[in-house]
Amino acid sequence: MNVTNRHHLRSDAVSRLEATLESALGVTIDGDAYERVEFSDESFDVVLVDGDPLVFTDDDEFALTVQGANEYPPERGIVTVDAGAVSFVSDGADVMRPGIVEADEGIDAGDLVAIAEETHGKVLAIGRARVDGSEMVGDSGKVVDSIHHVGDDLYTFTV
Repeated sequence: MNVTNRHHLRSDAVSRLEATLESALGVTIDGDAYERVEFSDESFDVVLVDGDPLVFTDDDEFALTVQGANEYPPERGIVTVDAGAVSFVSDGADVMRPGIVEADEGIDAGDLVAIAEETHGKVLAIGRARVDGSEMVGDSGKVVDSIHHVGDDLYTFTV
């Protein structure tokens, strides 16, 4: 990940970021400094909140990183997977119906979701829903595309 630019967010961008995360996930981010880090080799940028990479954005939407979701646990937009799916999801695999034990019914196809493990509720990945939350639990089929997971370049990114 090659950093090309780094700058503080304007107050209107911070307000939009905070409102988006509150609306989508029920999360209230409370930071003093918001800094955007742009990359030449990625399709997304990272927002450092008080120096930590807690949010990523592609300009159209904001989402929590895995670290952000574990620091500010989402109240909505959560897909919970069983112990058998943990190693696959942690390695970046897309989420299949048989591994899901619960999904927020408010999820719409196309939404960004947090993928958590059922034992401790820790977020393992961030993905994009292929179907509505009410259709996620079942016997077969891929229902969430993985975007960011534990151990990937974004997870290990430091400034």
